[in-house]
Amino acid sequence: MAVLLLQRHRMLYQMLGQALESTARSVLDHEVVLRIEHLEDISAQNISAALEAMARDADVVGVVSIEHPLVSATIEKLNEKGVKVFALISQLTARCGVGYVGLDNWKVGRTAGWAFYSICKQPGKIGILVGNHRYRCQETNESGFRSYFREHPSGFELLEPQSTFESATIARDVTESLLSRHRDLKGLYISGGGAPGALAALRESGRAKEIVVVGYELTETTRAALLDGTLNFVIAHPLNLLAEEALTAMLQAVDGGPSFPPQSINLPFEIYTPENL
Repeated sequence: MAVLLLQRHRMLYQMLGQALESTARSVLDHEVVLRIEHLEDISAQNISAALEAMARDADVVGVVSIEHPLVSATIEKLNEKGVKVFALISQLTARCGVGYVGLDNWKVGRTAGWAFYSICKQPGKIGILVGNHRYRCQETNESGFRSYFREHPSGFELLEPQSTFESATIARDVTESLLSRHRDLKGLYISGGGAPGALAALRESGRAKEIVVVGYELTETTRAALLDGTLNFVIAHPLNLLAEEALTAMLQAVDGGPSFPPQSINLPFEIYTPENL
């Protein structure tokens, strides 16, 4: 059993890796070996090569990956060899069955929309940061987010999403640009990587507590931002539950034999505000 995690969301995936290893000690028996690898280069070519390498001595593989035809083709090739694949956190597609363990990202996006609608004292412009448009989870998040405001017309203006490429440095630059170009900005939706940079730009601007900010994952950085008022609302993966469900589903896929399809599991997400830390 192998799990391929990326490094761009370094804190999140380190936390997930720890949860997987901890869960494995209580869920897996002595005949099962869990191997976790972190990948710095998240190009489709590198992810595909890493998947093939990990699958050489694994019956099932879990992966966090961008959506790309090359990745899909690799998953199909592994399936032909009897190796089942599970997408973790961000869904993937292929002509064969691909498992999934993560959040219902449409609901995540709509919940973020509800948060702005409910917290903002008056409507206005909302900036949107995405990490990488090839992550299906982030694309679905944005679709759900926009659908909420189409259903609840209220005077909010959703700006075009800006990509951070999962980089804190780029997120900082993009946020500074948004703040400079839109003096009437009322909200910032950090739906991808780079949150530390965006939060730093908000603090330095002196406008942090004037702007409603919704972000993802409870890390040391986002916890501190919730406590000092820079961040208002956080939606997070239940990492221990994700680890448990992922390992259990992967074992079932192996034990069920070639005809047993990988399962798709939507997990409940966690919500944090400054009042429930």
